[in-house]
Amino acid sequence: MGPKEIPMSLRPSVLALALLLAGGAARAQQAPPSAEQLDARLRAVEQRLGIAVNEDAVGLAALDARLKAIERRLAQGDAPAAVAASAPATAQSAASVSTLSVSADKGVSLKSPPEQGVELRFRGLVQADARSWLGDDALPQNDGFLLRRAQPTLEGSLGKLIGFRLMPELAGDSASISDAYIDLKFDPRATLRVGKFKAPVGLERLQSSGANTFVELGLSSELAPSRDLGVQLQGEFDGGALTYAAGVFNGAPDGRDGASANSDDAFEYAARVFWEPFRGADNAAAGLGVGLAASTGDVTGGGSAALPRYRTPGQAQFFGYRGAVQADGARRRIAPQAYWYHGPVGLLGEYVESSQDVRVGGTAARIDNRAWQLAASWVLTGEAASYRGTVKPDRPFTGDGLGAFELAARVGALSVDDQAFPLFADPASAARHVRAWTIGLNWYLTQNLKLMTNYSEADFDGGAPASDRETEKTLFTRAQVAF
Repeated sequence: MGPKEIPMSLRPSVLALALLLAGGAARAQQAPPSAEQLDARLRAVEQRLGIAVNEDAVGLAALDARLKAIERRLAQGDAPAAVAASAPATAQSAASVSTLSVSADKGVSLKSPPEQGVELRFRGLVQADARSWLGDDALPQNDGFLLRRAQPTLEGSLGKLIGFRLMPELAGDSASISDAYIDLKFDPRATLRVGKFKAPVGLERLQSSGANTFVELGLSSELAPSRDLGVQLQGEFDGGALTYAAGVFNGAPDGRDGASANSDDAFEYAARVFWEPFRGADNAAAGLGVGLAASTGDVTGGGSAALPRYRTPGQAQFFGYRGAVQADGARRRIAPQAYWYHGPVGLLGEYVESSQDVRVGGTAARIDNRAWQLAASWVLTGEAASYRGTVKPDRPFTGDGLGAFELAARVGALSVDDQAFPLFADPASAARHVRAWTIGLNWYLTQNLKLMTNYSEADFDGGAPASDRETEKTLFTRAQVAF
């Protein structure tokens, strides 16, 4: 049977059928299909709808009758999802279509049609630790279990202009808000972030908590601020090879989050530039990144909201100011930083210098503290290491493999200015200097489950009556689930 001309009275119905089966207006501009082609495509739709096919019905009149039966079924709302998905995306129908996707590395997401640009993503991070201090005779610590982090996260975009992130912290005795910000995405080169988020200073602190190589951060991170309230302009150039951030914040002490309100009527200014000069190259230099960060601002007042307290790798305080000491002037930081990742190998290093004007009674001084760290990692099973994300095993434990194994080591030191003693800090309880090293083994059973074991030792100068503080020896383990 050769091609037949479609009668004028049937052309609207046949055209509707062609649009239903083809899924777009582009096919409507093609030459009219033959009766055999329409019959084959019509049978496919009838099978999806569960409509019995009359084998004796032939000709265009029969095709028209079958098409009307399909239209009635669609009008009654009986179309299965497979058929509805094949219908043309008209302006009216597209507004009500959304997709739900689940990804091991990106959580659960709900997306609108692309032209609307709405996306909601739900992610989560849970870290459960076991902590043991070895040989802690002079300064005994309590061994035990700790829920280190419990962070459900809601993030996404509301159109092309607005992005957002809301991340509470449920671990501990009370809930708090870690991240809560809005992004105004004017351009990849210029995004305005407003709210509470990580200040752009410390390299290790800017890493995602789920991506950190060690159970706890290194000594250099004790001098870098954590999260703060403020506004920041950020962006990227050259496909992300060059990034920058510059912001105004309430101000956060070294190693801590900023307070929920600005108590001293002064602001802190922070900026960071990071460059990956060989990004995208097909050589070992592709994973090299170097950067420089700095912050400055005036701080007045006392207590933990204004002055820092430094912690050991085992999270015990080893330095703090006397109770009468007040911050009384400029606080400045500078932080050169770099990393290099190539295949399974990774290196991360940073140096942070933090100075603070302080006063007690009529005596004032500028206390200048310094810290550094160098960390190395090697994925023994060969998977690629990265600053930005968790190792994804080539042979996960849930399949026919054992997952991925990573060996890591870190050294670092923190020095407190000699001017801090004895007037501003008590040498009988505050150490002048700490040197620490850590070794770790990480087991990535799957992309979402990581088990970590760290052993650390830290030696001190001062920090005890007439002697040095006892050497700290810790064994920390962690089970982490992230999606």
